[in-house]
Amino acid sequence: MLVNVALVLGTFLFMEGVAWFTHKYVMHGFLWNWHSDHHNHHNGFFEINDLFAVVFSITAIGLIFTGVEIPELQFLTWIGAGVTLYGLFYFIFHDIIVHRRVKMKIDTSGRYMQRIMRAHYIHHKVHTRAGAEAFGFLYAPKKYDRSVKSKKAETNSKSASA
Repeated sequence: MLVNVALVLGTFLFMEGVAWFTHKYVMHGFLWNWHSDHHNHHNGFFEINDLFAVVFSITAIGLIFTGVEIPELQFLTWIGAGVTLYGLFYFIFHDIIVHRRVKMKIDTSGRYMQRIMRAHYIHHKVHTRAGAEAFGFLYAPKKYDRSVKSKKAETNSKSASA
């Protein structure tokens, strides 16, 4: 049981690296034609970029199915569950919280949420294949925190205007 939990959690953590690599070198690389509509205005709810979710879903389903059908490869079920869990967190963060593709009220005032949202918004300042930064989805380096100075300036300006 502990091995299965470790496989799910380990895969979940590993998927952030896979997502970063895929985002930087595949989405902003040879499959930019799938990802470009996500960086530019488009009509409708769905994006060509959503095909990446389909690819990752098929991968997770394949892993789970293989693990269920072949007893010697049962560990793949738990790896597939980790990929699925990451996909769920990605969907909640990226599509619901950041891009508001599904309208839900979610508190984003926490430091972690502010950091990863800021990193993602900085990533979207670039509307071309090259020149973007911050390719992660659920992790962003501390450099995307607001500086202590800007927090103090905000506090002082709020109290001065009150």
